Amino acid sequence: MSGAVFGGAAVMADGLARFAADFKLGLLAKGCCGAMPRLQRIKIANVYGLMDFDDRLGAICRNSGMAIFTRRMICGGILAAFALIMAGAAGQAHPVTPSFGQFEVVDERAEFQLTVNTEGLVSGINLTGITDTNASPRTFTYDRLRALAPQDLAARFTTFWPVMAKRITVLVDGVAVAPEAMEIDIANIGDITTARSGQLRFSVPLPQNAKEIIFGWDITYGPLYLSQTGVAKPYDGFLEGGALTPPIAIAGGSQPSQWQTFVSYIPVGFVHIVPKGLDHILFVLGLFFLSVRLGPLLWQISAFTVAHSITLALAAFGYVSVPAAIVEPVIAASIVFVALENLFTQGLSRWRPFVVFGFGLLHGLGFASVLGEFGLPEGAFVPALIGFNLGVEGGQVFVVACAYLAVGLWFGSKSWYKPVIANGASLVIALIGTFWVVERTLL
Repeated sequence: MSGAVFGGAAVMADGLARFAADFKLGLLAKGCCGAMPRLQRIKIANVYGLMDFDDRLGAICRNSGMAIFTRRMICGGILAAFALIMAGAAGQAHPVTPSFGQFEVVDERAEFQLTVNTEGLVSGINLTGITDTNASPRTFTYDRLRALAPQDLAARFTTFWPVMAKRITVLVDGVAVAPEAMEIDIANIGDITTARSGQLRFSVPLPQNAKEIIFGWDITYGPLYLSQTGVAKPYDGFLEGGALTPPIAIAGGSQPSQWQTFVSYIPVGFVHIVPKGLDHILFVLGLFFLSVRLGPLLWQISAFTVAHSITLALAAFGYVSVPAAIVEPVIAASIVFVALENLFTQGLSRWRPFVVFGFGLLHGLGFASVLGEFGLPEGAFVPALIGFNLGVEGGQVFVVACAYLAVGLWFGSKSWYKPVIANGASLVIALIGTFWVVERTLL
Protein backbone atom coordinates (compact mmCIF):
# COMPACT_ATOMS: atom_id res chain seq x y z
CA MET A 1 0.00 0.00 0.00
CA SER A 2 1.37 3.37 -0.94
CA GLY A 3 2.19 5.96 1.70
CA ALA A 4 -0.52 8.28 0.43
CA VAL A 5 -3.21 5.63 0.67
CA PHE A 6 -1.97 4.52 4.08
CA GLY A 7 -1.93 8.10 5.35
CA GLY A 8 -5.39 8.74 3.92
CA ALA A 9 -6.71 5.62 5.57
CA ALA A 10 -5.24 6.70 8.92
CA VAL A 11 -6.83 10.12 8.63
CA MET A 12 -10.14 8.57 7.68
CA ALA A 13 -9.96 6.15 10.61
CA ASP A 14 -9.30 9.04 12.97
CA GLY A 15 -12.11 11.04 11.40
CA LEU A 16 -14.54 8.18 11.78
CA ALA A 17 -13.55 7.76 15.40
CA ARG A 18 -14.26 11.45 16.10
CA PHE A 19 -17.44 11.19 14.08
CA ALA A 20 -18.74 8.28 16.17
CA ALA A 21 -17.67 9.87 19.45
CA ASP A 22 -19.14 13.32 18.85
CA PHE A 23 -22.31 12.65 16.94
CA LYS A 24 -22.98 8.90 16.85
CA LEU A 25 -23.85 7.54 13.44
CA GLY A 26 -27.41 6.83 14.43
CA LEU A 27 -28.06 10.39 15.67
CA LEU A 28 -26.65 11.95 12.52
CA ALA A 29 -28.55 9.57 10.26
CA LYS A 30 -31.78 10.41 12.08
CA GLY A 31 -31.43 14.17 12.19
CA CYS A 32 -28.96 15.34 9.56
CA CYS A 33 -31.64 16.61 7.17
CA GLY A 34 -34.26 17.81 9.59
CA ALA A 35 -33.88 17.94 13.34
CA MET A 36 -30.24 19.00 13.33
CA PRO A 37 -29.73 22.75 12.72
CA ARG A 38 -28.51 23.62 9.23
CA LEU A 39 -25.37 25.35 10.55
CA GLN A 40 -24.46 22.18 12.43
CA ARG A 41 -25.02 20.07 9.32
CA ILE A 42 -22.80 22.32 7.20
CA LYS A 43 -20.08 22.20 9.84
CA ILE A 44 -20.16 18.41 9.85
CA ALA A 45 -20.18 18.24 6.06
CA ASN A 46 -17.09 20.45 5.90
CA VAL A 47 -15.25 18.39 8.51
CA TYR A 48 -15.94 15.12 6.72
CA GLY A 49 -15.36 16.31 3.18
CA LEU A 50 -19.04 16.52 2.15
CA MET A 51 -18.90 20.09 0.92
CA ASP A 52 -22.31 21.63 -0.02
CA PHE A 53 -23.84 18.16 0.34
CA ASP A 54 -26.83 19.50 2.26
CA ASP A 55 -27.63 22.12 -0.41
CA ARG A 56 -27.46 19.58 -3.22
CA LEU A 57 -29.61 17.08 -1.36
CA GLY A 58 -32.14 19.77 -0.54
CA ALA A 59 -32.40 20.80 -4.20
CA ILE A 60 -32.90 17.21 -5.28
CA CYS A 61 -35.59 16.68 -2.67
CA ARG A 62 -37.44 19.92 -3.51
CA ASN A 63 -37.36 19.30 -7.24
CA SER A 64 -38.72 15.79 -6.91
CA GLY A 65 -41.32 16.65 -4.32
CA MET A 66 -39.87 14.32 -1.67
CA ALA A 67 -41.00 14.81 1.87
CA ILE A 68 -38.58 15.80 4.62
CA PHE A 69 -38.47 12.31 6.05
CA THR A 70 -37.20 11.04 2.67
CA ARG A 71 -34.29 13.45 2.93
CA ARG A 72 -33.50 12.11 6.37
CA MET A 73 -33.55 8.53 5.17
CA ILE A 74 -31.35 9.20 2.13
CA CYS A 75 -28.84 11.30 4.07
CA GLY A 76 -28.60 8.74 6.83
CA GLY A 77 -28.11 5.92 4.35
CA ILE A 78 -25.44 7.80 2.43
CA LEU A 79 -23.48 8.75 5.55
CA ALA A 80 -23.67 5.24 6.98
CA ALA A 81 -22.51 3.74 3.69
CA PHE A 82 -19.79 6.41 3.40
CA ALA A 83 -18.40 5.43 6.79
CA LEU A 84 -18.52 1.71 6.05
CA ILE A 85 -16.93 2.06 2.61
CA MET A 86 -14.12 4.31 3.79
CA ALA A 87 -13.39 2.03 6.73
CA GLY A 88 -13.10 -0.89 4.33
CA ALA A 89 -10.85 1.05 1.96
CA ALA A 90 -7.93 1.10 4.39
CA GLY A 91 -6.79 -2.45 3.72
CA GLN A 92 -5.42 -4.38 0.79
CA ALA A 93 -7.55 -7.01 -0.94
CA HIS A 94 -6.47 -10.62 -0.28
CA PRO A 95 -9.28 -12.84 -1.58
CA VAL A 96 -9.67 -16.22 0.10
CA THR A 97 -9.74 -19.16 -2.31
CA PRO A 98 -10.09 -22.88 -1.59
CA SER A 99 -7.03 -25.01 -1.06
CA PHE A 100 -6.30 -27.73 -3.60
CA GLY A 101 -4.77 -31.08 -2.89
CA GLN A 102 -4.02 -34.49 -4.25
CA PHE A 103 -2.66 -37.66 -2.78
CA GLU A 104 -1.13 -40.84 -4.10
CA VAL A 105 0.10 -44.06 -2.50
CA VAL A 106 3.83 -44.62 -3.08
CA ASP A 107 5.89 -47.33 -1.33
CA GLU A 108 3.34 -47.93 1.45
CA ARG A 109 2.96 -44.25 2.18
CA ALA A 110 0.13 -41.88 1.29
CA GLU A 111 1.81 -38.75 -0.04
CA PHE A 112 -0.20 -35.52 0.07
CA GLN A 113 0.54 -32.31 -1.80
CA LEU A 114 -1.64 -29.30 -1.00
CA THR A 115 -1.69 -25.77 -2.42
CA VAL A 116 -2.53 -23.59 0.57
CA ASN A 117 -2.79 -19.98 1.72
CA THR A 118 0.33 -20.10 3.88
CA GLU A 119 -0.10 -16.65 5.45
CA GLY A 120 -3.72 -17.36 6.28
CA LEU A 121 -2.84 -20.59 8.09
CA VAL A 122 0.11 -19.18 10.05
CA SER A 123 -1.73 -16.00 11.06
CA GLY A 124 -4.60 -18.01 12.51
CA ILE A 125 -7.29 -16.49 10.28
CA ASN A 126 -10.49 -18.51 10.10
CA LEU A 127 -10.58 -19.19 6.35
CA THR A 128 -14.11 -20.60 6.48
CA GLY A 129 -16.96 -18.22 5.75
CA ILE A 130 -14.91 -15.18 4.63
CA THR A 131 -14.03 -14.00 1.14
CA ASP A 132 -11.16 -11.67 2.00
CA THR A 133 -8.58 -11.72 4.79
CA ASN A 134 -9.40 -8.06 5.47
CA ALA A 135 -12.59 -9.32 7.09
CA SER A 136 -10.54 -10.93 9.86
CA PRO A 137 -9.21 -9.14 12.97
CA ARG A 138 -5.87 -10.84 12.21
CA THR A 139 -5.47 -9.08 8.87
CA PHE A 140 -2.47 -7.02 10.05
CA THR A 141 -0.61 -10.20 11.03
CA TYR A 142 -1.47 -11.59 7.61
CA ASP A 143 -0.10 -8.49 5.86
CA ARG A 144 3.18 -8.70 7.78
CA LEU A 145 3.57 -12.35 6.81
CA ARG A 146 2.67 -11.53 3.21
CA ALA A 147 5.66 -9.16 3.04
CA LEU A 148 8.17 -11.83 4.22
CA ALA A 149 10.67 -13.39 1.85
CA PRO A 150 9.89 -17.03 0.91
CA GLN A 151 12.60 -18.50 3.15
CA ASP A 152 11.47 -16.42 6.15
CA LEU A 153 7.83 -17.41 5.72
CA ALA A 154 8.87 -21.05 5.26
CA ALA A 155 10.69 -20.85 8.60
CA ARG A 156 7.57 -19.42 10.26
CA PHE A 157 5.45 -22.19 8.75
CA THR A 158 7.91 -24.86 9.95
CA THR A 159 7.42 -23.54 13.47
CA PHE A 160 3.66 -23.58 12.98
CA TRP A 161 3.53 -27.08 11.45
CA PRO A 162 3.31 -29.10 14.71
CA VAL A 163 0.14 -27.18 15.58
CA MET A 164 -1.36 -27.72 12.14
CA ALA A 165 -0.42 -31.40 12.03
CA LYS A 166 -2.50 -32.04 15.15
CA ARG A 167 -5.51 -30.53 13.40
CA ILE A 168 -5.21 -32.71 10.30
CA THR A 169 -7.20 -35.93 10.45
CA VAL A 170 -5.96 -39.00 8.57
CA LEU A 171 -7.68 -42.29 9.32
CA VAL A 172 -6.33 -45.50 7.78
CA ASP A 173 -8.84 -48.33 8.15
CA GLY A 174 -10.35 -46.36 11.02
CA VAL A 175 -7.06 -45.79 12.87
CA ALA A 176 -5.67 -42.24 13.28
CA VAL A 177 -2.24 -41.71 11.74
CA ALA A 178 -0.15 -38.58 12.31
CA PRO A 179 1.17 -36.63 9.30
CA GLU A 180 4.95 -36.47 9.05
CA ALA A 181 7.86 -35.58 6.75
CA MET A 182 6.61 -32.06 6.07
CA GLU A 183 8.04 -29.81 3.33
CA ILE A 184 6.85 -26.35 2.27
CA ASP A 185 7.70 -24.32 -0.84
CA ILE A 186 6.65 -20.66 -0.82
CA ALA A 187 6.16 -18.54 -3.93
CA ASN A 188 8.12 -15.31 -4.34
CA ILE A 189 6.75 -12.13 -2.77
CA GLY A 190 5.46 -10.71 -6.04
CA ASP A 191 2.54 -8.30 -5.80
CA ILE A 192 1.74 -8.02 -2.09
CA THR A 193 -1.79 -6.84 -2.86
CA THR A 194 -2.67 -10.34 -4.08
CA ALA A 195 -2.62 -13.67 -2.29
CA ARG A 196 0.27 -16.07 -2.83
CA SER A 197 0.27 -19.81 -2.38
CA GLY A 198 2.52 -22.39 -0.80
CA GLN A 199 3.07 -26.02 -1.78
CA LEU A 200 2.71 -28.17 1.34
CA ARG A 201 3.85 -31.79 1.19
CA PHE A 202 3.56 -34.44 3.87
CA SER A 203 2.92 -38.16 4.09
CA VAL A 204 1.52 -40.82 6.39
CA PRO A 205 2.67 -44.44 6.71
CA LEU A 206 0.30 -47.16 5.58
CA PRO A 207 0.21 -50.64 7.10
CA GLN A 208 0.35 -53.61 4.75
CA ASN A 209 -2.95 -54.41 3.04
CA ALA A 210 -4.48 -51.07 4.07
CA LYS A 211 -7.82 -50.64 2.30
CA GLU A 212 -9.32 -47.22 3.07
CA ILE A 213 -8.24 -43.73 4.01
CA ILE A 214 -10.21 -40.75 5.32
CA PHE A 215 -8.91 -37.19 5.26
CA GLY A 216 -10.02 -33.91 6.81
CA TRP A 217 -8.70 -30.82 8.54
CA ASP A 218 -9.69 -28.12 10.99
CA ILE A 219 -12.66 -25.90 10.13
CA THR A 220 -10.46 -22.77 10.34
CA TYR A 221 -8.33 -24.01 7.43
CA GLY A 222 -11.18 -23.41 5.00
CA PRO A 223 -12.52 -25.43 2.07
CA LEU A 224 -10.39 -27.98 0.22
CA TYR A 225 -10.66 -29.63 -3.17
CA LEU A 226 -9.01 -33.05 -2.86
CA SER A 227 -8.33 -35.61 -5.58
CA GLN A 228 -6.71 -39.04 -5.67
CA THR A 229 -4.14 -39.88 -8.34
CA GLY A 230 -2.43 -43.00 -9.66
CA VAL A 231 -5.48 -45.29 -9.59
CA ALA A 232 -8.51 -46.12 -11.71
CA LYS A 233 -11.77 -44.31 -10.85
CA PRO A 234 -10.09 -42.05 -8.28
CA TYR A 235 -11.80 -40.06 -5.54
CA ASP A 236 -12.47 -36.43 -6.42
CA GLY A 237 -14.36 -34.16 -4.05
CA PHE A 238 -14.88 -30.76 -2.45
CA LEU A 239 -14.70 -30.49 1.35
CA GLU A 240 -15.80 -27.65 3.56
CA GLY A 241 -13.45 -26.85 6.43
CA GLY A 242 -13.98 -29.29 9.30
CA ALA A 243 -15.52 -31.98 7.10
CA LEU A 244 -14.16 -35.47 6.42
CA THR A 245 -13.99 -37.32 3.14
CA PRO A 246 -15.97 -40.52 2.83
CA PRO A 247 -13.81 -43.66 3.07
CA ILE A 248 -11.53 -43.62 0.01
CA ALA A 249 -10.43 -46.97 -1.42
CA ILE A 250 -6.64 -46.90 -1.60
CA ALA A 251 -6.71 -49.17 -4.65
CA GLY A 252 -9.17 -46.87 -6.44
CA GLY A 253 -12.85 -47.14 -7.27
CA SER A 254 -14.10 -44.37 -4.95
CA GLN A 255 -15.06 -41.97 -7.71
CA PRO A 256 -18.42 -40.39 -6.76
CA SER A 257 -21.41 -41.21 -8.92
CA GLN A 258 -22.90 -38.62 -11.25
CA TRP A 259 -25.76 -38.04 -8.82
CA GLN A 260 -23.44 -37.70 -5.81
CA THR A 261 -21.34 -35.14 -7.69
CA PHE A 262 -24.44 -33.17 -8.70
CA VAL A 263 -25.71 -33.04 -5.12
CA SER A 264 -22.30 -32.18 -3.63
CA TYR A 265 -21.86 -29.12 -5.90
CA ILE A 266 -25.21 -27.53 -5.02
CA PRO A 267 -23.96 -26.13 -1.68
CA VAL A 268 -20.77 -24.95 -3.41
CA GLY A 269 -22.85 -22.72 -5.68
CA PHE A 270 -25.13 -21.58 -2.86
CA VAL A 271 -22.21 -20.60 -0.62
CA HIS A 272 -20.70 -18.61 -3.49
CA ILE A 273 -23.77 -16.36 -3.25
CA VAL A 274 -24.55 -16.55 0.48
CA PRO A 275 -22.43 -15.50 2.29
CA LYS A 276 -19.40 -15.10 -0.02
CA GLY A 277 -20.84 -13.34 -3.08
CA LEU A 278 -21.51 -9.86 -1.74
CA ASP A 279 -21.24 -8.27 -5.19
CA HIS A 280 -23.80 -10.72 -6.60
CA ILE A 281 -26.03 -10.20 -3.56
CA LEU A 282 -26.04 -6.44 -4.09
CA PHE A 283 -26.83 -6.85 -7.79
CA VAL A 284 -29.82 -9.07 -7.01
CA LEU A 285 -30.98 -6.58 -4.36
CA GLY A 286 -30.69 -3.86 -6.98
CA LEU A 287 -33.11 -5.85 -9.11
CA PHE A 288 -35.43 -6.38 -6.14
CA PHE A 289 -35.64 -2.70 -5.22
CA LEU A 290 -36.84 -1.66 -8.69
CA SER A 291 -40.37 -2.72 -7.86
CA VAL A 292 -42.09 -4.71 -5.17
CA ARG A 293 -44.39 -6.26 -7.78
CA LEU A 294 -43.72 -9.89 -8.71
CA GLY A 295 -43.89 -9.42 -12.49
CA PRO A 296 -40.93 -7.03 -12.92
CA LEU A 297 -38.85 -9.07 -10.50
CA LEU A 298 -39.50 -12.32 -12.38
CA TRP A 299 -38.59 -10.73 -15.72
CA GLN A 300 -35.30 -9.46 -14.34
CA ILE A 301 -34.33 -12.59 -12.42
CA SER A 302 -35.20 -14.77 -15.42
CA ALA A 303 -33.06 -12.66 -17.77
CA PHE A 304 -30.19 -12.69 -15.29
CA THR A 305 -30.45 -16.45 -14.72
CA VAL A 306 -30.53 -17.37 -18.41
CA ALA A 307 -27.60 -15.06 -19.17
CA HIS A 308 -25.23 -16.16 -16.42
CA SER A 309 -26.09 -19.82 -17.09
CA ILE A 310 -24.98 -19.38 -20.72
CA THR A 311 -21.61 -17.81 -19.98
CA LEU A 312 -20.98 -20.08 -17.00
CA ALA A 313 -21.35 -23.11 -19.26
CA LEU A 314 -19.32 -21.58 -22.11
CA ALA A 315 -16.51 -20.58 -19.77
CA ALA A 316 -16.53 -23.93 -17.96
CA PHE A 317 -16.16 -25.75 -21.30
CA GLY A 318 -13.35 -23.41 -22.30
CA TYR A 319 -15.13 -21.59 -25.14
CA VAL A 320 -14.99 -18.18 -23.44
CA SER A 321 -12.26 -16.66 -21.33
CA VAL A 322 -12.19 -13.04 -20.16
CA PRO A 323 -9.56 -11.78 -17.66
CA ALA A 324 -10.78 -11.09 -14.15
CA ALA A 325 -9.26 -7.60 -14.45
CA ILE A 326 -12.05 -6.85 -16.93
CA VAL A 327 -14.89 -8.93 -15.49
CA GLU A 328 -14.68 -7.79 -11.88
CA PRO A 329 -14.82 -4.00 -12.49
CA VAL A 330 -17.70 -4.43 -14.96
CA ILE A 331 -19.61 -6.52 -12.41
CA ALA A 332 -19.17 -3.66 -9.95
CA ALA A 333 -20.32 -1.18 -12.61
CA SER A 334 -23.43 -3.29 -13.23
CA ILE A 335 -24.33 -2.91 -9.56
CA VAL A 336 -24.02 0.87 -9.84
CA PHE A 337 -26.14 0.95 -13.00
CA VAL A 338 -29.14 -1.03 -11.74
CA ALA A 339 -29.09 0.80 -8.41
CA LEU A 340 -29.00 4.27 -9.96
CA GLU A 341 -31.65 3.39 -12.52
CA ASN A 342 -33.97 2.48 -9.65
CA LEU A 343 -33.90 6.16 -8.64
CA PHE A 344 -35.09 7.44 -12.02
CA THR A 345 -37.78 4.98 -13.00
CA GLN A 346 -41.07 3.93 -11.50
CA GLY A 347 -41.19 0.43 -12.92
CA LEU A 348 -39.83 -2.05 -15.44
CA SER A 349 -38.82 -0.39 -18.70
CA ARG A 350 -38.91 -2.32 -21.95
CA TRP A 351 -35.15 -2.38 -22.25
CA ARG A 352 -34.20 -3.13 -18.61
CA PRO A 353 -34.46 -6.97 -19.01
CA PHE A 354 -32.03 -6.75 -21.96
CA VAL A 355 -29.59 -4.70 -19.90
CA VAL A 356 -29.89 -7.16 -17.02
CA PHE A 357 -29.31 -9.99 -19.51
CA GLY A 358 -26.10 -8.34 -20.68
CA PHE A 359 -24.88 -7.89 -17.13
CA GLY A 360 -25.85 -11.49 -16.41
CA LEU A 361 -23.44 -12.65 -19.10
CA LEU A 362 -20.62 -10.96 -17.20
CA HIS A 363 -21.74 -12.31 -13.82
CA GLY A 364 -21.64 -15.79 -15.36
CA LEU A 365 -17.97 -15.27 -16.12
CA GLY A 366 -17.50 -14.32 -12.47
CA PHE A 367 -19.20 -17.55 -11.39
CA ALA A 368 -16.98 -19.49 -13.79
CA SER A 369 -13.86 -18.05 -12.17
CA VAL A 370 -14.93 -19.69 -8.90
CA LEU A 371 -15.19 -23.07 -10.58
CA GLY A 372 -11.83 -22.43 -12.20
CA GLU A 373 -10.26 -22.01 -8.76
CA PHE A 374 -10.78 -25.65 -7.85
CA GLY A 375 -11.90 -27.28 -11.10
CA LEU A 376 -14.65 -29.72 -11.97
CA PRO A 377 -14.27 -33.51 -11.82
CA GLU A 378 -13.45 -34.89 -15.24
CA GLY A 379 -15.73 -37.89 -14.89
CA ALA A 380 -18.76 -35.84 -13.82
CA PHE A 381 -18.16 -32.43 -15.38
CA VAL A 382 -21.73 -31.73 -16.47
CA PRO A 383 -23.48 -32.85 -13.24
CA ALA A 384 -21.05 -30.74 -11.20
CA LEU A 385 -21.69 -27.72 -13.43
CA ILE A 386 -25.47 -28.11 -13.21
CA GLY A 387 -25.32 -28.62 -9.45
CA PHE A 388 -23.19 -25.51 -8.99
CA ASN A 389 -25.54 -23.43 -11.13
CA LEU A 390 -28.57 -24.73 -9.23
CA GLY A 391 -26.88 -23.73 -5.98
CA VAL A 392 -26.30 -20.24 -7.37
CA GLU A 393 -30.00 -19.98 -8.23
CA GLY A 394 -30.90 -21.14 -4.74
CA GLY A 395 -28.69 -18.44 -3.27
CA GLN A 396 -30.37 -15.77 -5.41
CA VAL A 397 -33.84 -16.94 -4.42
CA PHE A 398 -32.77 -16.90 -0.78
CA VAL A 399 -31.56 -13.29 -1.08
CA VAL A 400 -34.81 -12.16 -2.71
CA ALA A 401 -36.90 -14.05 -0.15
CA CYS A 402 -35.02 -12.45 2.75
CA ALA A 403 -35.41 -8.97 1.24
CA TYR A 404 -39.12 -9.52 0.70
CA LEU A 405 -39.68 -10.79 4.23
CA ALA A 406 -37.61 -7.96 5.70
CA VAL A 407 -39.16 -4.99 3.88
CA GLY A 408 -41.39 -5.93 0.93
CA LEU A 409 -43.97 -7.87 2.89
CA TRP A 410 -44.38 -5.23 5.58
CA PHE A 411 -43.89 -1.96 3.73
CA GLY A 412 -44.25 -2.73 0.01
CA SER A 413 -47.79 -1.34 -0.15
CA LYS A 414 -46.93 1.90 1.66
CA SER A 415 -46.84 5.12 -0.34
CA TRP A 416 -43.39 5.92 1.07
CA TYR A 417 -41.82 2.52 0.27
CA LYS A 418 -40.33 3.65 -3.04
CA PRO A 419 -38.87 7.04 -2.00
CA VAL A 420 -37.71 5.95 1.45
CA ILE A 421 -36.78 2.26 1.47
CA ALA A 422 -36.21 1.37 -2.19
CA ASN A 423 -34.42 4.60 -3.14
CA GLY A 424 -32.46 4.77 0.10
CA ALA A 425 -31.26 1.19 -0.29
CA SER A 426 -30.46 1.76 -3.97
CA LEU A 427 -28.31 4.78 -3.09
CA VAL A 428 -26.30 2.75 -0.59
CA ILE A 429 -25.90 -0.08 -3.13
CA ALA A 430 -24.74 2.41 -5.77
CA LEU A 431 -22.16 3.90 -3.42
CA ILE A 432 -20.71 0.51 -2.53
CA GLY A 433 -20.63 -0.48 -6.20
CA THR A 434 -18.86 2.78 -7.06
CA PHE A 435 -16.19 2.08 -4.47
CA TRP A 436 -15.68 -1.40 -5.91
CA VAL A 437 -15.28 0.02 -9.42
CA VAL A 438 -12.53 2.32 -8.14
CA GLU A 439 -10.94 -0.42 -6.04
CA ARG A 440 -10.90 -2.93 -8.89
CA THR A 441 -9.48 -0.52 -11.46
CA LEU A 442 -7.24 1.93 -9.62
CA LEU A 443 -6.31 0.59 -6.17
